[in-house]
Amino acid sequence: MTKILSREFFNEPVLKIAPKLLGKYLIRKIDNQEIALQITEIEAYDGMNDLACHACKGKTKRNKVMFGPAGCFYLYLIYGMYWMLNIVTGPKDYPAAILIRGTKEISGPGRLTKKLKLDKNFNTKTALPENNLWFEDRDIKVLKKDIIQTSRIGVNYAGPLWAKKPYRFLLKK
Repeated sequence: MTKILSREFFNEPVLKIAPKLLGKYLIRKIDNQEIALQITEIEAYDGMNDLACHACKGKTKRNKVMFGPAGCFYLYLIYGMYWMLNIVTGPKDYPAAILIRGTKEISGPGRLTKKLKLDKNFNTKTALPENNLWFEDRDIKVLKKDIIQTSRIGVNYAGPLWAKKPYRFLLKK
């Protein structure tokens, strides 16, 4: 049975939600077509103490959505060309989010947002069908043994302690 993931699903600590998001579906409606992609790779960013998290230096115009309610999208541009899709988690005023890195069909967060035609217009929107981008649980059972945990990608700037945190979660193939 298909169930749309509500804000309540995301209103828990990011490291608790992250593995639960694997196997769920990211749904994008473009015109009258729905694209459904099973999530297979994500990364967690956990608050102001996490030196890889955009909120580590405090609230800014760019990251203020991370301080808002769970279930909102945080999109930002990297290298002037790739939009990164994140979903805010946890309680309001605690900046945490999950970067959607890949799906069964698409590897790489930039390729994913390009395929789904996502840009800054989705930033701060709630993950709901009326916003044409949401998550669904389609009863895919993901067991703990099916999940690989590794360090995040491309966060060496955070220093060895934070760069090596096992905050990247992948479904085994």
